[in-house]
Amino acid sequence: MAERTVTVVAITSEEMKGRIIGREGRNIRALEAATGCDLIIDDTPEAVVISGFNPVRRQVARQALEELITDGRIHPARIESLVRKAEKSVNNEIREAGEQVILDLGLTGIHPEIVKLVGTLKFRTSYTQNVLSHSVEVARFAGVMAEELGLDFNIARRCGLLHDIGKALDHEIQGSHAVIGGQVAKKYKEHPLVVNAIWSHHFDIEPTSVYGPLINAADALSAARPGARRENVETYIKRLEALESMAMEFPGVEKAFAIQAGRELRVMVAYDRVKDEGAMTLAGEIATRVENELTYPGQIRVTVIREMRATAVAQ
Repeated sequence: MAERTVTVVAITSEEMKGRIIGREGRNIRALEAATGCDLIIDDTPEAVVISGFNPVRRQVARQALEELITDGRIHPARIESLVRKAEKSVNNEIREAGEQVILDLGLTGIHPEIVKLVGTLKFRTSYTQNVLSHSVEVARFAGVMAEELGLDFNIARRCGLLHDIGKALDHEIQGSHAVIGGQVAKKYKEHPLVVNAIWSHHFDIEPTSVYGPLINAADALSAARPGARRENVETYIKRLEALESMAMEFPGVEKAFAIQAGRELRVMVAYDRVKDEGAMTLAGEIATRVENELTYPGQIRVTVIREMRATAVAQ
């Protein structure tokens, strides 16, 4: 995945690297302990790399390190003080970003905790596409489509903005971001239509209204826009080919298609070689093998299709 997991901080001189490390490494250990990120100080000229999977922690570490470099006084007590200050600054930035987006979209009555999660998406990327910008795009697309279809414009925009809030928490909670987002929306008493649309926008569960497929379409429009996301084409094709070839190795499989950018695997089986019960077992076996042998983002749904067609021609 082309997920951004490092932040680069420019430094004024090579001598500053030694001061950041400190005597016997005490300064760099204090920074890593306070921020929860790794600091990489190598031969790269005039740069320090902050590495970590949590984008908010990386932002806190970046702000604290930049202020330490500007201030010049680098010691463990000063580091702890500036990290606390940076945490407050980043939390304010998150809240303001969430409030501004909700104001721009004309939405009301959103729980403060959800506002905070929306703001957190400002620091999250997916295939290098900023998730907050993507969520705003999806909200606008969904609103336009809802008006054309005679649906509730505000519900559609609300669903679009909140569809990826699970990505603000999927570093901390295991599971699909759609499921996490649906659980969070339900916890904070969002409208049932919004909860279901979030939960079902990748069809993790069956949608109970048209808003689930609507958000899926708006999501695809924003993500598939030329230049929106970046993934190595060769890696992408190899991943899809590996999915299809793995399914083809199972007995009775006639064809296999990786669809929805590799989020779903459709497997067609020979009706005379695989029975109905066998199709259910086969889906589980393929899913288990994919889980054990392949590396992929999110979840992959395996659908096994078995059908018999009888054709006769009347002369």
